[in-house]
Amino acid sequence: MHGPSHFRRNLTGFLLRRHLLHTKPGRRYVPRNDDVQKKDNGEKHMFLYKSWGQHILTNPRVLDTIVRKSNIKPTDTVLEIGPGTGNLTLRLLQAAQRVVAVELDARMVEILRKRVAEHGLEDQLTVICKDALKTDFPQFDLVVANIPYGISSPLVAKLVFGANPFRSATLLLQKEFARRLLANPGDSEFNRLAVNVKLVAEVEFVMDVSKRDFLPCPKVDSSVVTIRPKAEVPDVDLNEWCAFTRTCFSKKNKTLGATFKHKRRVMELWRLSNLRGSETGNAVSGCNYDCSYDEDKEEEEGNESDEGNGDPSPGSEMEMSLFKEKINGVLKLGGFDDKRPAKLSGKELLQLLSLFNQAGIHFHDQAKPRNADNIAVAASYST
Repeated sequence: MHGPSHFRRNLTGFLLRRHLLHTKPGRRYVPRNDDVQKKDNGEKHMFLYKSWGQHILTNPRVLDTIVRKSNIKPTDTVLEIGPGTGNLTLRLLQAAQRVVAVELDARMVEILRKRVAEHGLEDQLTVICKDALKTDFPQFDLVVANIPYGISSPLVAKLVFGANPFRSATLLLQKEFARRLLANPGDSEFNRLAVNVKLVAEVEFVMDVSKRDFLPCPKVDSSVVTIRPKAEVPDVDLNEWCAFTRTCFSKKNKTLGATFKHKRRVMELWRLSNLRGSETGNAVSGCNYDCSYDEDKEEEEGNESDEGNGDPSPGSEMEMSLFKEKINGVLKLGGFDDKRPAKLSGKELLQLLSLFNQAGIHFHDQAKPRNADNIAVAASYST
């Protein structure tokens, strides 16, 4: 039985086995150019998917620190997303009662199962070979994971706004993304991601990790953060909150007065508020909030103009004009007219949303009763 240091020295040879070019018996895996490494003799071997962000953390010191900082109890079930070849998994299995590993790549699952079996820990491991964003997670106590960079935002949102209560999530993330999660009002990195996550959780910095600690070496450094769900969260409609923050942070450094003066924006809110108040509104079942963050999409949404979406009928021009005055009145009443979203705390944003809603101005067309799904999600964090 070989230890972690031996495996680290021989990781490349372990990964590049020809028989792993077949995902299933009788079905040949056709690799992309960036997924294959050729030796000098032209022989092909399996490599790691760059398109899936597969970078194996190999530094034993970093792996041990992540496990130690996770404060795992012997009775815990740990959820690991993207276990890869199992460097972190083996350490988690030694500390926890059970590990649930979610891995999309069947080739990695084969390597993971073999390594765990060699250490006699297979009875403690459950492997789910599915997309982490598209599968329901079983119950777990903690999350400890090296998150693929490409799914960081939606995955963090799925965890903190999901139905499963948990104590903490210790995550290895791209350094820039981690800085956004940690950002406070007034910081240059502060954005909708930080606002939405901090509505329901506290985020703590753990350590930075060099890109040289991975195989293959990524282009950027990483950071480890711990996310802890709050014991008490605001009683707010999460559909409404996420739509509201999306509107405010479409141009986070513009004043709110400037953001809400655009004709297209006013028309959109006018229609949504009318739908919200209508018995025949376009309501759908379930909880549809999207509190993840896509920087490129956010910038696109921020390029507003007064064109598009059509114009209101002549009979409704007066109504929309009055509605615009109502928006301006709310902003001035709360002293938010000249405030910039990037400098507002979550408490201040909640206050502004409450003022809008009290005035009959809504950002989502789905009214949710107090006992709806999103309230149940919030309640789960107080248990």
